[in-house]
Order: sequence, then C-alpha cells, then structure tokens
Amino acid sequence: MLVSWMTTNKCNLKCKHCYQNAKEKYDDELTTNEAKEMIDGIARAGFKIMIFSGGEPLLRPDIFELVSYAASKGLRPVFGSNGMLITKDIAIKLKQAGALAMGISIDSADREKHDEFRGVPGAFEKTLQGIQNCKEVGLPFQIHTTVLEWNKKEIPEIIDLAVDLGAMASYIFFLIPVGRGLYLEDDAVGVMENEELLRTIMTKQQSIPIPIKPTCAPQFTRIAKQLGIKLDPRFSRGCLAGLTYAIISPNGVVRPCAYMTEQAGNVREQTFDEIWKTSPVFNKLRTKAYSGTCGKCDYNDICGGCRARAAYYHDGDILAEDSYCAYGRNLI
Repeated sequence: MLVSWMTTNKCNLKCKHCYQNAKEKYDDELTTNEAKEMIDGIARAGFKIMIFSGGEPLLRPDIFELVSYAASKGLRPVFGSNGMLITKDIAIKLKQAGALAMGISIDSADREKHDEFRGVPGAFEKTLQGIQNCKEVGLPFQIHTTVLEWNKKEIPEIIDLAVDLGAMASYIFFLIPVGRGLYLEDDAVGVMENEELLRTIMTKQQSIPIPIKPTCAPQFTRIAKQLGIKLDPRFSRGCLAGLTYAIISPNGVVRPCAYMTEQAGNVREQTFDEIWKTSPVFNKLRTKAYSGTCGKCDYNDICGGCRARAAYYHDGDILAEDSYCAYGRNLI
C-alpha cells in the first residue's frame, strides 16, 4: 500500500503536462503539525510506502523533519522530484532523514527537448547533477518519464539511459488530460499507439536488468500476460486507485489518485485512516463493479482499467469502462 502526498504546490519548473498546475505555494498548505497528524493516520491505516511529491517537495522547508517523522512511524519514505535541487549536501540530509529512494524525472535523452518540455533552460544538466549526487552518497533513485506523441519513439532509449545512469527502475507515465495536461490531450498517444508502445516496453523488459513500470496504463498487466513476460511482483495489478493507493493534496484533500478529481475527504476534517476506511469514493472503487468492456474483460482482475480515464471520458463515472484500451475496443 502506498500513498502520495503533494507536499507543496510550489515548483521551480513550468512543465507543460503538470497535473497539479504547480507553480506557487498555496496559502492553505498543511502545517508541519498537521502533516505529522496526517502521517500518523497513514501509518494507522496500514500503509507502507509514502511518496513525498509536489510541486517540488524539496522546496518545502520542513521536508527533512517530515521524512524523518514518517520513517519513525514505520513508513518507507520515497520521493517524486525533478532532481534539480539535489546537491550533495541535500542528498546526504535526505538519506540521514530516512529517504529510501528518489524518483527523478527525465522526459528526453535530448537535453534541449527535455528543457523545452520542462519549461526551464538548463533543467536537464541540473537533473543529471542531482542524479550524480544521489549516486555519490548511495541514495537509490529511479527515472520517471512522461510519454507523449513527441517523445514516444524515445522511450526505449530513455529506458537504456536509466540503466546507464544506474537507476533502480524506470517508470513510464502515460498522460491523462488534467491540470496543464488538459491542453496536451491532442499530443497524447492514440489507443493503438498506446497498445504498441506498451508491447514495446514489456518486450524490452526481457532484455534489461531493472524493472519497468508503465503508470496510468494498466493494460500493461494484460499485455505482459499475453506475451508470457514475468513482471516484478510489485506490479501485479494495473490501476491501484482506492484499492492500495491514494493521494493527498498540499491542503489536505484526499483523492483516489493524482488524476481523479473525485474527493474522498480532507485530513483537516477527518483522520486519514478514517477517510481510507469509510469514504464512499474508496468503497465504491473497491466493489470493482466495472461497467462496459471493463466489466466483461477477461483481464479485469489484474488490469482494472484506468479509473481516471474512465471518469474523464464518461462524465465522472469512476466505474465506467476505460475506452483507451485497444483490447476492450476489439482493435486487436
């Protein structure tokens, strides 16, 4: 079970696809004490992994204190970061606080393309330096990549780059049109391109030494099974929203995933463990009573369809079919 907390809306980049539309800090972000109470609830709910994301989590002044607190409660703190702020000193402090791994974003092996997508010149070089600093202090890291039409052909190369850099894993994020990404919907890969890319990724898994995890593309589980490819045991199900995963916004709003707008509660009004146990949104998702092609699919026990896409394309119906599936649309 893993939970992702968007620690702040403040960010030092201007990424075109940002689901949170991160830029400036919110006025009502959780205080240090409120964050600790939230962490207490996360631990009581039985979660094991806590992702500190953003915005850029390293812009939050109390981040080391909160990472240490999470670790003291038995959680495994990990990060989603752009890596640009990871100096050697910061890497040491992160490791000392209890951070176990850094997820660092690289969207192109071409530095100019990466910088253009991330909205800041020089971002690529600073990210690579951050990775090097992690390596020097023995802080594990993995590479996160958002795939769109413009970089889809680069994905195998970026996976190879992750291996060359010494990453522990390569996570490939498939665009869902929310936040600033709403304006990139036309740049998202199509249904058949999505299928073909997932097949390419799963086939590549057989030839590299680190795990690859497509994210927001739960059909990878079906494709791996069809191809007879053994996945990392951690990746046994596609969509985890509301089942073993939730996110918390900078100001305490709890949702099933970062790309779903449906709110399960707010940690300022209820403890996280109460929300996790009683929220109608979570309990509805746990029925797995999917409609349409997802309800009839032979692979719905391991895939589940993307609940965010189901809601987005079906007027908020979180149990609707995921129409972004070539198998469900009988295209293959």
